[in-house]
Amino acid sequence: MQTVEALRARIESTESLQSIVGTMKALAAMKIRQYERAVESLTDYARTIELGLYVVLRHAGRRLPEQAVEARAGIVVFGSDQGLCGRFNDEIADFTVEQLDRLGLRNEDLDVLAVGSRVAGRLAQAGLRPSDWLSLPNSVAKITGLVEEILLAIDAWREENGVQRVLLFHNRPIQRARYQPVQVQLIPVELERFASLSGEGWPTRILPTFTMERERLLAALIRQYLFVSLHRASAESLASENGSRLSSMQAAQRNIDDRLEELESRYRYLRQSTITEELLDVVAGFETLTAADS
Repeated sequence: MQTVEALRARIESTESLQSIVGTMKALAAMKIRQYERAVESLTDYARTIELGLYVVLRHAGRRLPEQAVEARAGIVVFGSDQGLCGRFNDEIADFTVEQLDRLGLRNEDLDVLAVGSRVAGRLAQAGLRPSDWLSLPNSVAKITGLVEEILLAIDAWREENGVQRVLLFHNRPIQRARYQPVQVQLIPVELERFASLSGEGWPTRILPTFTMERERLLAALIRQYLFVSLHRASAESLASENGSRLSSMQAAQRNIDDRLEELESRYRYLRQSTITEELLDVVAGFETLTAADS
């Protein structure tokens, strides 16, 4: 049977763990909002890029040639470097494997870049061994550096391995602590979808024109479009990761609260029992002394 002192030590240890979990909850909630704001801040810029592509393509009067579906492909999978985020990495890895099977893409025809050490390990277990992996940023300001690294890796794929198709796989937040895995085609850019912008109406009454060489401007806009797409995927994945961590910490806190209540109940019972035994010992001793005097 545990002593009162041992139970008191367990309660103090549980209270310390409760404090740590509370801190992690607050930190996750704060980061979720930061990454959500990063996604929101990209909306207007992304819209500007899309409108620019519409104008250039309208003046060009043609589309870029479609890439063959059978061309060598590369995939970028966003996960996490840190744990305590539930099934976050398992779900995106499983989703990636399912989608690649559906698309008929074989592992030997793929270049795989994992963003996050934990998802890299999970992909390797699923038979998708990454050719390289990158660490995740710990703040919104550092997402730009990550995006530049990914773009350099994609450029190397295209030059060295002939990759003509790049797919992104990441988790996208749908509520505060909920997310869903998604697949996005990064390359080739689906330029035909920008034709639908004409049906939404131009922001002003005058359609703009441009003086820069058309091919140079189109290449610059596509590069910016790729940058925005990767930046958004990174921020959405990081928001989802912290949402999953928040959910895990909430579940952990409920378990800790229940455990602490149980320990404190046992502590009160044991302490009362100890006090009662001590009182009985005092009474018994007093009665023994009284009987001896008489």
